[in-house]
Amino acid sequence: MLEFKTSLGTFTVQLFDKQAPISVENFLKYADEGFFAGTVFHRVIPGFMVQGGGLTADLQNKRGHAPIKNEAANGLKNKRGTLAMARTNDIDSATSQFFVNLVDNDFLDHRPGNYGYAVFGRVDSGMEVIDAIAATKTGNQGMHQDVPVETITIESVRRIEAPGQD
Repeated sequence: MLEFKTSLGTFTVQLFDKQAPISVENFLKYADEGFFAGTVFHRVIPGFMVQGGGLTADLQNKRGHAPIKNEAANGLKNKRGTLAMARTNDIDSATSQFFVNLVDNDFLDHRPGNYGYAVFGRVDSGMEVIDAIAATKTGNQGMHQDVPVETITIESVRRIEAPGQD
């Protein structure tokens, strides 16, 4: 389980390491390195998703590790509250950026003719923080669209024990 501290509050995420081992291992590597500290939610589209984990407050790309294999064929669906790896048009281009689905986004799921976006976790607590991020006013900043007018910073992402585990 991971705890995300943001400038708008804290939320926790349950990871699906059995279904998405490559994505989870990759994400944990970034978390353990402290990579996410100081990155922002740079793309917010109400009724769709909030995206972060790769850009600094001045919207510069933070250099990460090599891209990973897309695990969208793992059977997990892009339902409200799930986390998925963001990528470019290149199927195997995900690095550190992720998004949280605000609604069920079935069109992002793997199916014939559409490789899809790999789900690797789900918000366990604090979905109200994600909804608060989604409710922020956005605008355009340079080549970036749907950028929150007030910066929403990821302060830290760290491993925590799941409730009921020793």
